[in-house]
Amino acid sequence: MRLLDLGSVPHRPVEAHGSRGFSIGAFAVGAETHLVMVRLGPRGRIGRHPAAGGQLLVVLEGDAVVSGADGVGHEIGPGRAAVWEAGEPHDTRTTGGLVAMVVEGDLDVGLPGHVVDPGDT
Repeated sequence: MRLLDLGSVPHRPVEAHGSRGFSIGAFAVGAETHLVMVRLGPRGRIGRHPAAGGQLLVVLEGDAVVSGADGVGHEIGPGRAAVWEAGEPHDTRTTGGLVAMVVEGDLDVGLPGHVVDPGDT
């Protein structure tokens, strides 16, 4: 077993697509999926861009307003997540700051009540 201190993952700033206060640090990479830590400073923004693949943003700390193809903002906080399909335009912004984990790749993300894990058979 290995333990990861996700708070110490090296980050690099990102300014693409009009982003501000945004940094990202990868901590796991696979052939078709990777996991990254995202930080947004107060009043930070990840500018609108198309998702390179399926994307799941899980809020760990702070607040977020996320939007997808329709551009309508939805407030989410810790324990909530946003899912975007490959190619879907989206953006994320925060008022007080945000720490989130993002999983990118070919994802099968369940809906409430939808079973993704087939369990032990």
